[in-house]
Amino acid sequence: MKLEIARGAFLIGALGVASLAAAAWHEPGPRILGNASHVEYCPLPRKVSAAMQQVAPDKDLLLFMFSLSQSLAGQK
Repeated sequence: MKLEIARGAFLIGALGVASLAAAAWHEPGPRILGNASHVEYCPLPRKVSAAMQQVAPDKDLLLFMFSLSQSLAGQK
């Protein structure tokens, strides 16, 4: 088999695989959630009163965030 024929067969095969992959690629489109059925889509738990408790932030949260932002690379 000549080199030109082998190149052509490889190119046709590669284009065939690429076209099959492009045809099989499926991305779902954006959908709008309707308000018709609340049973199927419920973003909040059914017992909202128990789940909506206010949580106070920890007093050491600022210190914790500061310690996370520090790096040991600068210290030698």
